[in-house]
Amino acid sequence: MTDCGCDKAKAELEEFLHNELSAAECADIREHLANCDDCSAEHLVGLTLSSKVKEACQETAPDDLKAMIVARLS
Repeated sequence: MTDCGCDKAKAELEEFLHNELSAAECADIREHLANCDDCSAEHLVGLTLSSKVKEACQETAPDDLKAMIVARLS
């Protein structure tokens, strides 16, 4: 493993967050994040944002709102 540097870590952060990189690439980025406060902070923002989006997508509209929308579409 080698420290991949800030440019690579930031460029591949989205793919890293979604587990879309090879094991070796993940290991390099993980090592960099452990030693770089700036990239680690950016990673935390990405994790938080992903979590909030996932949480928001779990919500459902109230039945009365659904009925109102359906009525307007008709």
